[in-house]
Amino acid sequence: MKQVASAEFESEVLRSKEPVLVDFFTETCPPCRMMAPVLQEIETEAQGIFKVVKVDAGTEQELAAEYGVRAVPAFFAFSNGKCVGQTVGANQRPT
Repeated sequence: MKQVASAEFESEVLRSKEPVLVDFFTETCPPCRMMAPVLQEIETEAQGIFKVVKVDAGTEQELAAEYGVRAVPAFFAFSNGKCVGQTVGANQRPT
């Protein structure tokens, strides 16, 4: 899963031709680490449909603030350069 910084966010997310799931996380967040294997599975299954990227909210604080990230993990869905959905917290994957 690709980790993107603020400098790459526009090209990797906002200008992406395919929808993007963005995972705002921090290295010290246990729920974030718990979600990592789930996101890896989702990324594998979503190939050709959408892409998954990670943004370290601890080092990319301005970007996280721009999207109102107050807790991690926070997941944002982007399509055609716009945020079309979001959720916060570790969730179980639907079966």
